[in-house]
Amino acid sequence: MENKITEILYDPTIGKLVTLFIGIAVIWIVIKFIQKKLFTKIDNVDNRYKAKKFGSFLGYIITIIFITIVYSNKLGGLTVAFGVAGAGIAFALQEVIASFAGWLAIMFGDFYKTGDRVQLGGIKGDVMDIGVLRTTIMETGQWVDGDLYNGRIVLIANSYIFKEPVFNYSGDFPFLWDEIKVPIQFGSNYEKAKQIILNVGLEVAGDLTLESKEKWNSLQKKYLLENAQTEPMVSLIANDNWVEFTLRYVVRYNKRRATKTDLFTKLLQQIEATNGEVKFASATFQIVETPDFNINLKK
Repeated sequence: MENKITEILYDPTIGKLVTLFIGIAVIWIVIKFIQKKLFTKIDNVDNRYKAKKFGSFLGYIITIIFITIVYSNKLGGLTVAFGVAGAGIAFALQEVIASFAGWLAIMFGDFYKTGDRVQLGGIKGDVMDIGVLRTTIMETGQWVDGDLYNGRIVLIANSYIFKEPVFNYSGDFPFLWDEIKVPIQFGSNYEKAKQIILNVGLEVAGDLTLESKEKWNSLQKKYLLENAQTEPMVSLIANDNWVEFTLRYVVRYNKRRATKTDLFTKLLQQIEATNGEVKFASATFQIVETPDFNINLKK
């Protein structure tokens, strides 16, 4: 009985399995310790998240290297077999490999980061997590108007960054240009209407002018871009029904709906306060002149 126990303990296969188990356990204990004690002290949320992800990735790499070292004496005869099997596996798992490559591109290519609002694979929302194979998004829109959450969590393969455009609403320039259209009746005081609309735009969205201008200037230093006006501006056109004023302004990517509410609330109050000097137009129909009628009465 003792001889059998001794044979089992000194068996090379059992010894390597024990070494493998202990080594992997030590590797991950160290990785988790570093993530918990060191990475949690990083103040920047984005850098802390990337550090934890990199720590896990490093743990996987060290584990693979450790397994390779433990079984290095048996790898020589399996090289050809691995080569043949690897080609088949690469073909079968091409989507997985593409997603892993996409994860590397996202992490080091500055496509987007957690917290960014993006449109990826036809889905728009805020990035909750960037996994090795999939990006998790809290979706906005769809059956909900505006840029509000609808409660649906979507997992999108990272390989999509190589297949479709990636729209980032909050990357280097976390602002959007938005517009509202204000129909004004013919015969109103157009100059006063224009001044009211511009003043409301400056009051609601004017505080972002300086900040957005600084961000745009930084963007111009990084990319080849023309200068852009970030101050609110008003333009107008006349159509068959009314004079249409357009207020163009800069807004934070996640404040479009709230900003429009503030703008229209103040516009309604100030235009109504003109006592008819400026009037909103509506799609009503007015008969200006009736045609002549020829009536033939027969007895």
